[in-house]
Amino acid sequence: YIFGFAFAFGTPSNGFIGQHFFGLSEFPSQSFDYGYFLYQWAFAIAAAGITSGSIAERTQFVSYLIYSSFLTGLVYPIVAHWFWSADGWGSPARSENLLFGSGVIDFAGCGVVHLVGAVAGFWGAFIEGPRIGRFDHEGKPVSLRGHSGTLVVMGTFLLWFGWYGFNPGSFLNILKTYGESGNYYGQWSAIGRTAVTTTLAGCTAALTTLFGKRMQTGHWNVTDVCNGLLGGFAAITAGCSVVDPWAAIICGFIAAWVLIGCNMLAEKFHYDDPLEAAQLHGGCGTWGIIFTALFAKKQYVNEVYGGSL
Repeated sequence: YIFGFAFAFGTPSNGFIGQHFFGLSEFPSQSFDYGYFLYQWAFAIAAAGITSGSIAERTQFVSYLIYSSFLTGLVYPIVAHWFWSADGWGSPARSENLLFGSGVIDFAGCGVVHLVGAVAGFWGAFIEGPRIGRFDHEGKPVSLRGHSGTLVVMGTFLLWFGWYGFNPGSFLNILKTYGESGNYYGQWSAIGRTAVTTTLAGCTAALTTLFGKRMQTGHWNVTDVCNGLLGGFAAITAGCSVVDPWAAIICGFIAAWVLIGCNMLAEKFHYDDPLEAAQLHGGCGTWGIIFTALFAKKQYVNEVYGGSL
């Protein structure tokens, strides 16, 4: 409210940081309304929430309050400005000098939200070190089971439902036609496609993780399935609006193996992340950015971003 939204979306500004709307002064404007402020607030706290999983059980509450204020008030807004503001140096909405001729297409926060939270969480967990008992005296990993798989599943379903506000909701408006006036095809169809790609990527990643971990460990694990599902969602977040459904299946399949591979590396180097947050949001988020560059469809990009990229 005081300066975070201003740093992110305070236009006119430069390519690095916003310069207006401090304390929501001169707000609402021709570009933004209060609903957009509230929506972006939700994205900011999502980034802070990701990190809480990485540093769980080893961090003082006061330290987390300080960190989350710094992340949501300064770090996240600046990154959001780079890629989501019309003036940001990497934004696909820039009127000129587009990076790589297209800007960085991150529709719903694969890099802006997931990678920001994951990188912060990674360094926090790395500095704090593993939990007591996570590795034995020989350095071998010891499984520390959570207290309730039921709550894990319930929380996963809540996140699944929320992702439809996260991805399709990023369109912000529905009644917008593409092409000629009166055309039956419009933004409402793109919103539906985004929901479909989100669903397919998450479900594909969940199933791939289910059988991939079964081959690796020799048993079934519902928590692995939940994390795989979320990894697929995180990966598709960047390109959910600009790829075909078949591409979303590829995204989810590879995201599952990225997550499995990151977890193997974490154990090898004695990195302890209780919720696999850095591996899930960082590894799968990185893949999601690469995936979007490889599979984005020009027609969809032009429709969603309103140009001729």
